[in-house]
Amino acid sequence: MSTYDFDLFVIGAGSGGVRAARVAAGHGAKVGICEESRVGGTCVIRGCVPKKLMVYAAHFAEDFEDARGYGWTVGEARFSWPKFIAAKDAEIDRLNGVYISLLNDSGVQLYETRGVLIGPHEIRLGEETVTAGHILIATGGRPWLPELPGIEHAISSDDVFHLEAQPDRVAVIGGGFIACEFAGIFNGMGSKVIQIYRGDALLRGFDSDVRRVVTAELHNKGITVRLETDVKELAKNDSGIEVVMEDGEVMTVDQVLYATGRVPNVRGLGLAEVGVEMRADGRVVVDELSCSSVDHIYAVGDVTSRINLTPVAIYEGHAFADTVFGGRERPVNHEYVPSAVFSQPPVGTVGYSEDDAVHHIGPVDIYQSEFRPMKHTLSGRQEKMLIKLVVERANQQVVGVHIVGPDAPEIVQGFAVAVKSGLTKEQFDCTIGIHPTAAEELVTMRNPVRSHG
Repeated sequence: MSTYDFDLFVIGAGSGGVRAARVAAGHGAKVGICEESRVGGTCVIRGCVPKKLMVYAAHFAEDFEDARGYGWTVGEARFSWPKFIAAKDAEIDRLNGVYISLLNDSGVQLYETRGVLIGPHEIRLGEETVTAGHILIATGGRPWLPELPGIEHAISSDDVFHLEAQPDRVAVIGGGFIACEFAGIFNGMGSKVIQIYRGDALLRGFDSDVRRVVTAELHNKGITVRLETDVKELAKNDSGIEVVMEDGEVMTVDQVLYATGRVPNVRGLGLAEVGVEMRADGRVVVDELSCSSVDHIYAVGDVTSRINLTPVAIYEGHAFADTVFGGRERPVNHEYVPSAVFSQPPVGTVGYSEDDAVHHIGPVDIYQSEFRPMKHTLSGRQEKMLIKLVVERANQQVVGVHIVGPDAPEIVQGFAVAVKSGLTKEQFDCTIGIHPTAAEELVTMRNPVRSHG
C-alpha cells in the first residue's frame, strides 16, 4: 500500500496535465491535480481556442467584400467588440466546465489553487500539504516581455481577450505566429495595425517561401509591416501610447501588444530546490519518457519547450501516463509534427523547411506552385496561395509540406499522415487528386522548380 496521499499529483490543469491525470486514473492510479487559474490551460482559456474564434470573427470583413463578386448585395456591416467578447467568454466558460467535468468523471481530485513543491514528494496547496509518489509538472508557458522604458503600457497576448474595447490603432511587436495572428485579427476587425519585427521577414523558423508569402500578404491586406527595426521605448500621452523606434521615429497608437515569445512558467514552483535540472530560460530538462533529473518527477508540454503545441502536450501527457501507470513504455517521437498559423492567409506545415532539409538531410528536390485560389477568380482579390513539397533526392521521400492559403491547416493535417509514414513522391503522384481543389496541387506537381546537392 502506498504511503503517499496520491500515486500521482499533477501541477497544472492544462491540456497536457488533464490528459495525463485522466489516463493515469484510468490505469487505476489515485490522482490529484491543481490549477491556480482556470482549468483548461493556455489553449482553451487564453490561447488557440479564443484566438481562432477571433480569427473567424475577423474574416467576415473579407467574406462580405468577396460576396459581391458572386452576385450578392451586401448591406452595411458593423462589428461589435462587446458582443463578440461576450459570446467568446460564454464559450470559454462552457469549455472550462467541460474540463472540470472530465476530471470529476475520471475520479481525479481537483484543487483550485497554486501548487508548490516543498520537498521531493510534497506539494503545498494553499494552507494544505499533500504527498505523491510521482509528480508531473504541466504548468505551460507565460508571455515574455522585454525590459524597456514604458513596457508597463503594453499588453501581452494573455491580455487581449479581456480588452474592454477594440483599439482603433494597434502596434503589434513581434514576428512569430502569435504576432501574425493578432495582427490579422485586429486588421480584419477594422483596427489600423502596425506590425514591428526586428528580423528581415516574419515567421522566423518557418520555410523561407512561407515567410516571404505571409509577409507580402499581410502587407497587401493593409497591415503596415515594419521589418529590421525595433522599439526603443514606450510613453503614455494624451493621444495614446507613443512608440519610439530605435531610428528615432515616433508613432502614436491606442494599444501596444507585445507578442515576442513565451517562456516556461516555472517561477516559484520549487523545482530547483528539489534538484530538478532546468535550462537558463527555465525549461525543465527531460528525457524521451518526459522524466526529469529527479526520477519520480516528470514534465510535459510547454514547460519543457520541446515543441510548444497543445496536441504535443496532450500526446506527451498520455504517453507519460501509459509509461508510468499503464505498464507500456511510450517514448515520444517529435519528428514530423504538423503545425498551423491562423494568420490571414493561414499556414499549414509539416516536416523540414527547404533550408533545414539541405542542412540535415542533404540533396533535395523542391516542387512548388504559387497561384491565385479559385475563389478569388470572381472575388477579385489578388491574394496568392503557396504549395510546396520538399523531397529527399536519394529515396524520393517527401520530407516537407508547406502551404499558405485558404484551408491550409485542414489540408496539411491529412498530408501529415503521409509524411509521417514516409511516403514517396511517386506515391503522392499515384494518388488521384480531387478537382477542383487547391490540395490537388500536392499530387500533380511533376517537375521540380530547383534542386540542391
